Amino acid sequence: MQREMQFEDGGTGAEAAAVKTGAEGSTSESTAAEKRIPDLTERLRGVADRIGLEVDGDVYRRAGRDPRDPVLLGSGRLDVPLGIFGRDPGATEIELGEPFIGAGGQLVRRALLAHGGVEPPAGDRHLRSIGTHVFWANTVPYKPVGNKAWGIRVRRAFRPVIAELIEKRWTGCDLITLGNNAFFWFGLDDREVATRLSEFWERDDRYTASIEVPLGAKFVRLHPLPHPSPLNARYFREFPEMMGRRLAALEWKPPRQGGGRPPV
Repeated sequence: MQREMQFEDGGTGAEAAAVKTGAEGSTSESTAAEKRIPDLTERLRGVADRIGLEVDGDVYRRAGRDPRDPVLLGSGRLDVPLGIFGRDPGATEIELGEPFIGAGGQLVRRALLAHGGVEPPAGDRHLRSIGTHVFWANTVPYKPVGNKAWGIRVRRAFRPVIAELIEKRWTGCDLITLGNNAFFWFGLDDREVATRLSEFWERDDRYTASIEVPLGAKFVRLHPLPHPSPLNARYFREFPEMMGRRLAALEWKPPRQGGGRPPV
């Protein structure tokens, strides 16, 4: 039943410890985070090789990045209750090796800072530090050519690894999904869930209501929001307020330093 949606909320209703960052452009924190899940990183590389994934080669070359290295968790944590789930990384994410750090990601990070009452360290121009307070993931951790979303075949190919990351490695259950592709990802391999998601998406209150869905042996509560891209003229300006309302409803606050279990 799953509908292939290439738009990202373009106007149709069907539609921790704080990281001490060094010089801008440094990826030491994100690299350290990725080392916590090396098996998943290698499996993602294997999937990319197996399906002959065609990434945005120019962006990877300019950034000096291996096009088979995923931008996966970045500075995010696995032992926090709140996660942010999007579509795929953009050029800035590839350059810095950190998810959700481009123009749209900055809206997310600023909303987290504002709601949490957290001040970024001096020199934290890209707001990396707030990334340590949440879990980050994308449906596909590679940049497609241009801004076109990956097709359903590619999303399905990477789904088992991303599903394991969310189900078995991340300890939280509340996931803010950004855009329709991230939301409907949870129904890719489950017709019943896909039907429930489709019915939910038709609701007028889809950006304030929530839905719980199974993912393997785990249940995840989805809190959908629009894709925060500058190209999303309908919602880009409204996004900070919408994100703030979500965070308030979830009563989210940044984990206290030293609190919770250590990163896995």
